[in-house]
Amino acid sequence: MTALPERFVERMKRTMEEEEAASFFASYDENAAHGLRLNPGKISRDGFTDRMPFSLTPVPWCPPGFYYNEEDRPGKHPYHAAGVYYIQEPSAMAVIEALKPEPGDRVLDLCAAPGGKSTHIAGYLGDRGLLVANEIHPTRVKALSENLERWGARNILVTNETPDRMAERFPAFFDKIVVDAPCSGEGMFRKLPEACEDWSEEKVAHCASMQTDILADAAKMLKPGGVMVYSTCTFAEDENERQIERFLAAHPEFSLDPVAQQEYFTPGKLEHTVRLWPHKLRGEGHFLARLRKSGDTEALETVQEEKVKPLSADVRRVFEAFCREALTFTPEGRYALFGDQLYLLADGLPRLNRLKISRAGWHLGTVKKGRFEPSHAMALALKPEEWKSGVDFSADSEEVLRYLRGETLFWDAAGKGWTIVTVDGFPLGWGKLVQGQLKNHYPKGLRML
Repeated sequence: MTALPERFVERMKRTMEEEEAASFFASYDENAAHGLRLNPGKISRDGFTDRMPFSLTPVPWCPPGFYYNEEDRPGKHPYHAAGVYYIQEPSAMAVIEALKPEPGDRVLDLCAAPGGKSTHIAGYLGDRGLLVANEIHPTRVKALSENLERWGARNILVTNETPDRMAERFPAFFDKIVVDAPCSGEGMFRKLPEACEDWSEEKVAHCASMQTDILADAAKMLKPGGVMVYSTCTFAEDENERQIERFLAAHPEFSLDPVAQQEYFTPGKLEHTVRLWPHKLRGEGHFLARLRKSGDTEALETVQEEKVKPLSADVRRVFEAFCREALTFTPEGRYALFGDQLYLLADGLPRLNRLKISRAGWHLGTVKKGRFEPSHAMALALKPEEWKSGVDFSADSEEVLRYLRGETLFWDAAGKGWTIVTVDGFPLGWGKLVQGQLKNHYPKGLRML
């Protein structure tokens, strides 16, 4: 059994009936559930269950979610590198199902790293709307960007800002917001035993204070009529029901909506909030509240759209030459050059000046010395009908492993130049055919050892 903090045990015994407390603590003798979520931009649900070489069981509250067996090790499979699925704790999948993003929405994931909620949102948006994924910690924002790129998300803005700075720049801007708040992590004690060592009553109080500030900033960014989901992975009432009570008292323009698929969850101590308990379902501890903002939609403040300079003739020439060589189309929209990095901006993107930006849309590639080099993000976001030349390997082949290790491959085939490397039809990255060799352009930082 996980060695639980003594004061945590005492508190839980005080707040639970004896029989339920016994079931709750007994759940720590069980193994944590393992989950993954398919990428609807790359594969259908039926295609996923037919093709995946894993033992999959549906997660009942998340249509794209599945349990898998620990011995399957999906993180080592080439399909993971291709962004066909995202590995995510099953209870955490409930958050975006409660938010219900729709194509065309402007959505903010305010505390976004490592990217589970953001990729889930991107899956529902498709290529319509805008996802702004923010992470305050510079080291964690890199992982967030990489996960969104592997997912193939195009219409994104990844920022590295504090919530109050975001609130200054995005007043009443978003249709939907998710605040998966930093918390004391009590719900993860079984999955992450190290969280037990980091826990203290002082940490609970500190997190509750921080959550209050984050929620207040998030409230400013939501449009009237918009929806915000607040979630934590803790059992502490001060971070959950009491936090929402304080928020509603300070923000009378908000009210609680019922959470979708409540039949799978336990009602919280505040009406319309829900708890996910590890002894009542296959997943870890979570809390969810869905909040709706009332108000006058006529009084919305206009956020100025990002203005970009037209690309120079030289940049446009080399990029369009690449598109003619490697793609069946030229991406349409507003281009922006940040240094030597070329991006296609999402529609409706606001002004970006004085914001710390990690990704400003779909990263297309690098322009240097009169040539264009496509990015890994471009490859992972392409659809099968969008590339001209492809080299396909099967998932169980030695060639695909060699490609993921960064090796040059011999390829006895006609053609030359940039080509997409795929695994069973799913894009993995770029290669360049040169005189019977496939030069490897898989990013060095992602290569298998």
